[in-house]
Amino acid sequence: MRDQHTNKSGGSVKSAATTTAQTRNREEGTSSRQPPSDSNLRTLQDFKKTLLEEKKTGEETIENLNKKIDDTKKLIDAERINLDELRAKLKVVNEQKDAEFGRFTELKSALVTAREQMKSLDEKASTSRSRKDRYDLVNLNNQLDQIERDIQTKKLSKDEERRLVLKSKEVATKLYSLKAIHKKEDKYRTISIQYDVLKNKMNNLFEQKSELGEGIGKIKSELDELLNLRESLYEDRRKNIRNVREADAKLEMVDTQLNAIQFKRTRASSEQRARRYPRGEGKESRYAASQEKSKRSKENQDRWNILKEAALKKMSGGEKLTFEEMKLIYGENGSVD
Repeated sequence: MRDQHTNKSGGSVKSAATTTAQTRNREEGTSSRQPPSDSNLRTLQDFKKTLLEEKKTGEETIENLNKKIDDTKKLIDAERINLDELRAKLKVVNEQKDAEFGRFTELKSALVTAREQMKSLDEKASTSRSRKDRYDLVNLNNQLDQIERDIQTKKLSKDEERRLVLKSKEVATKLYSLKAIHKKEDKYRTISIQYDVLKNKMNNLFEQKSELGEGIGKIKSELDELLNLRESLYEDRRKNIRNVREADAKLEMVDTQLNAIQFKRTRASSEQRARRYPRGEGKESRYAASQEKSKRSKENQDRWNILKEAALKKMSGGEKLTFEEMKLIYGENGSVD
């Protein structure tokens, strides 16, 4: 019994192994019998899918770049408007500065002259005995009046009258000098006040000019950055446009090859039907296949000519050619089968 059971188990294992081997052989045979065109078809279809994805991604990137370029252009326009406004303000400030600078120079020169004149008069009057006497106009006026009254009312000897006359002249001279000094001081004070007011105005104008200059410099720096950004976006867009165009050209070539494969399969199917039905139906099928082949050949040739013309135009424009485009130009015409 044990031997019988062992034999049965061994037979089952052997049968299963044989079935598995037969299945594998059938799969391998099917794979080995698979036409090469089917493998090429799958490769081309996968490649076409990849190209379509690349084209879609490139078009979306171009659209985003266009939006960024538009936003950058708006910023550039706004900054240019701000720059023009600041330049207009700076022009007004410069005009005010130029208009006031001549008067400012004149006042400064007049102030120096008045100071020198006042100093000279002060030195001439410095021979008096005290500073208080030099600047006491009221006292000097009273002294002069008193001397003149004494001369007119009192009985004086000739020596006393001569002394009073000399003293009168001395007091009058001092009084004249002090009045001249006070007049120059008033003039100097007036010019000094005007000069200080104009000096503050000029300082404010120079501060405004400095602030406007800094603002203009800052805007010009920001404008340079925006212009560089715009140029970079332009370059990225040009690259993506070239990539999308290359993808379009490759898609046209892939479609041409796919159509060629489809044409071969149709022709093979027609030949099989012709062999299967060698009589009347076969003649009709062969005629239809011939007409279909002629139509496909014409379509393929037209596509080939279009692609070749595009490649020649690209080459004449100095652009880099792909290997497929080189084949289009230097290969044999119509070799799309």
